Amino acid sequence: MEKEPVTPPDSRQAVLDILLKHKLIADLVHKQDMPHHELVEMLVRKENMARLQQILNHLPPAEIAHILEVLPPDDQLLIWEQLDDDHKQSILLDAPISVLQLLGKQDYKTEKSRVKAFDLREGRLHEISINTAQDLIDAKPIWIDLVAPTFEDRIWTGDIFGIEFPDPDKLNDLESSARFYVEENGEIHLHSDFLLDKGDVSRNVVVAFILYRDILFSIRKEELPIFRLQRLRALSQPNYVSDSKEILLDLYAANAEYSADALEEVYLALEVVGTHVLSKPMSDEEAAKILIDIANEEDLNGRIRRNVMDTRRAVSFLIRSKFLAKEQLEYSQQILRDIESLDGHTAFLFDKINFLMDASVGFININQNKVVKRLTVVSVVFMPLNVLAGIGGMSEFSMMTQGIPWPISYSILSIGLVIVGWLTFALLRFLENREHGKPGKR
Repeated sequence: MEKEPVTPPDSRQAVLDILLKHKLIADLVHKQDMPHHELVEMLVRKENMARLQQILNHLPPAEIAHILEVLPPDDQLLIWEQLDDDHKQSILLDAPISVLQLLGKQDYKTEKSRVKAFDLREGRLHEISINTAQDLIDAKPIWIDLVAPTFEDRIWTGDIFGIEFPDPDKLNDLESSARFYVEENGEIHLHSDFLLDKGDVSRNVVVAFILYRDILFSIRKEELPIFRLQRLRALSQPNYVSDSKEILLDLYAANAEYSADALEEVYLALEVVGTHVLSKPMSDEEAAKILIDIANEEDLNGRIRRNVMDTRRAVSFLIRSKFLAKEQLEYSQQILRDIESLDGHTAFLFDKINFLMDASVGFININQNKVVKRLTVVSVVFMPLNVLAGIGGMSEFSMMTQGIPWPISYSILSIGLVIVGWLTFALLRFLENREHGKPGKR
């Protein structure tokens, strides 16, 4: 039989001394009538908690669990708040039930609760008020929604229902082959991408679903408009959903609908870009801005396509699992048909994006060709002038103009350079007009 780990007396006593000192100083400061009362109290608490964290970080999890066992509930919660996630996880894996129960003593209800539970009342989805873990134990929910849950949220909620919730920060680390599977105890796991399109920023947020004992559990890092919309629909419309499977299918259907709305926005954005590209010539600055807009729409279209593909895989997995009712199977087939219709739109948008991008790049090339053309004309005009100027600088030119004052000879040379340059330019203009089918002008 393994011996129960014993906490060294000095470590336990150090923790107890800090807790006692914290209470005494907090009471003393609270009773004193002094300026900046709240600031002083905050600084005292911060200093004590820093010392407490320093001691706890050097203690093994087993020793911390032993300290928690002998403390009153308030001190247990105070120490628990100072631990990092690694210590908490190690403690809860092998901790006795008395330590695990301290999670149920916390008040989890906040203004934006991370754990939302829903049941069915008179055919409508109804949110259950969750103030403590006991409230969730007494309820009979069909959907539990965890938004950015903390480590404690996942532990105490999973302990109630006998399942282990994944860390929402690590949902992206899963391989594609591990996104849909069934556990031996009947848990059905699905990890799906849901589109989040906010202004100029769009991304796919991974959501983990667990179907177990007719309850749908959803875990994600942030709130999504699709989930908020579905809650409002189910709360306001009677008989909108009848069980947890319908909630899951409705979320996937809403995801496809949200993707369709995002595609419409891409259509509108590309229509504006197309009007600008095809209506008038563009400067390099305008073309660069349009290329950025096109790249953003291409990125959004790619995310929509990935989102639609992932939704199709999830719905197909549900159909193959053979646990959906007949009406739910028909509903799933309808979702797949809607997704198929979106595939053609995304492919068309990719073609249109490529066309507009090629057109914008073409305008940039045209502008660059104009600049090169101007430089070429200047080079051709100055080519004979460089030859004549070179001759004018030779000693033979002085011999040829011997007897003519040099101001006159060089003035004649300068006038000759101007005439030759003008004639060269006029010849280039004549050839250009002739190439475009216009009569030459003199």
